[in-house]
Amino acid sequence: MPFDFACPDWIEKLQSGKTPIPELPLDDVAAERAVGVFNNLRLPDVPGNPSLGDAAGEWMREIVRAVFGSMATSADAMASRQVGEVFILVPKKNAKTTSAAAIALTFMLLNERRHADMLIIGPTQKISDVAFEQAKGMIDSDPEGYLQKRFHVQDHKKTIMCRVTKARLMIRTFGMDVLTGAKPVFCLIDEVHILGSIPHAADVIRQIRGGMLPFPEALLVMITTQSDHPPAGVFKSELQYARGVRDGSITENVRLLPVLYEFPEDIQTSEDQKWLDPKNWFMVTPNMGRSINLDRLVEGFERAKHDGPGEIAAWATQHLNVEVGLALHTDRWIGADYWQSCAEPCLTKAELLRRCDVVVAGFDGGGLDDLAGLVLIGRCRETRKWLFWAHAWAQTDVFQKRKEIAARLRDFSDDGDLTICPEGDPQRDFREVTQIISEINDMGLLPSHGAVGLDTYGVADLVDMLLEAGLTEDQLVGVPQGYKLSSAIWGMERKLKDRSLLHGGAPMMNWVLGNAKAELRGNNIYISKSAAGKAKIDPLTAGFNAFQLMARNPEPAGRGSMLLDMEEVLV
Repeated sequence: MPFDFACPDWIEKLQSGKTPIPELPLDDVAAERAVGVFNNLRLPDVPGNPSLGDAAGEWMREIVRAVFGSMATSADAMASRQVGEVFILVPKKNAKTTSAAAIALTFMLLNERRHADMLIIGPTQKISDVAFEQAKGMIDSDPEGYLQKRFHVQDHKKTIMCRVTKARLMIRTFGMDVLTGAKPVFCLIDEVHILGSIPHAADVIRQIRGGMLPFPEALLVMITTQSDHPPAGVFKSELQYARGVRDGSITENVRLLPVLYEFPEDIQTSEDQKWLDPKNWFMVTPNMGRSINLDRLVEGFERAKHDGPGEIAAWATQHLNVEVGLALHTDRWIGADYWQSCAEPCLTKAELLRRCDVVVAGFDGGGLDDLAGLVLIGRCRETRKWLFWAHAWAQTDVFQKRKEIAARLRDFSDDGDLTICPEGDPQRDFREVTQIISEINDMGLLPSHGAVGLDTYGVADLVDMLLEAGLTEDQLVGVPQGYKLSSAIWGMERKLKDRSLLHGGAPMMNWVLGNAKAELRGNNIYISKSAAGKAKIDPLTAGFNAFQLMARNPEPAGRGSMLLDMEEVLV
């Protein structure tokens, strides 16, 4: 009978210091045998080389029990591992890489398949080398010399050979060229969160899973901390799947054991920031009192506070697994601090058009390796609050030239917030922008003057399309950029702080705001990319363009307009 991996009481387990996994019908004999092997391994980088039986936390032993005690024993079926995958989310300094190496060696010692291939994969060469040194160090630290006789360590190949079964444990760096065609019986992938920025990462993991299919005892382990940017790519999809299994919303054909050390949502998102209280940190730090202690965590936190809010956010993701919605940095735009508090998830484009008495649009584009961004800002007829909706378009060139953000952009496409223009249809963005704006114009919601704010660079074709669709030249405004956007930047900051500007909470805009870098020059403020090339902010600039027009307090066509020259408004 398949295992049920849902753990509805995971919060209570964390609060009581227990491992957040369900009770499983394990083979106790096999489970305890594996724990015995695991316990006898020794820490290579700790004075005295204590055994894991003395030094490891009980949480790791529970994972070992689940993995090695889950082989099916039914007489009418081939023995197969019910826990075929494990996804472990645990903060830094909780002996993560050491535990990974110990699980790999335990698997190797209990393996009976001859000439089997096993892998430990790191996203970078440095991480791979650390895992190899830990595994090698455990072999060298065996005081009885048994492991030295059992294994042949090949430093130059980063390979450990079992002399009994001829099985190989190979330490590799993540990459399509290295892992294509791999057929491992065991695979451990370290620091999965880094894979979110690696192109084709999902394809590689799919190949690894496919290579494991012939082996009923195969085991895939993923172990990672949280990302210091919003989860993206394969990390996002694997994390969401693990959460779905844990919460019981995914139940069909499941062989994944989720072990997620993260605060419940009410602690992560509470206005009083409960996750900042050190009294709660034990919940997500299973190795507390061993590889890490509370005093060291508090010391690191105090240093992060000294360095600013951006550093606090980065520290919290790595040491407390707090998931960030905005990648805050020290020179960020201050409006980003209030962005998430203004989210209204039901605020779609259709909802904005239903609730508003007037709507303006802002557009910003760029080269083929940029995004094109459209923002609608409407004024709610009942509350007079401003409602904000954004969409982006990407040419295929972006995915070739900016591979580090390709997976993230595909996530936004899956969310419905970004459209990828096909290779043979580069004008799709202009056509769809024109369609959206002309439909709003037909509804009578656009003002007769100053309805669409444009950065005039590279939009001649778009202007022609809008005019052909029935808009007038009076409705199209070239919005001055650079320091002349200062009034919109400051104005949006105030409206976000007092929550008189609301948005739909789209992950794409969270990412865009996290990319924005604020810089004061004299009495003016400039918003630019926090990292050249890869950090796109086009939809935010489109938002400032729209903000400039809504700041004129327009009326929809047919009700009269307050006609002001754009340059006069900016002075």
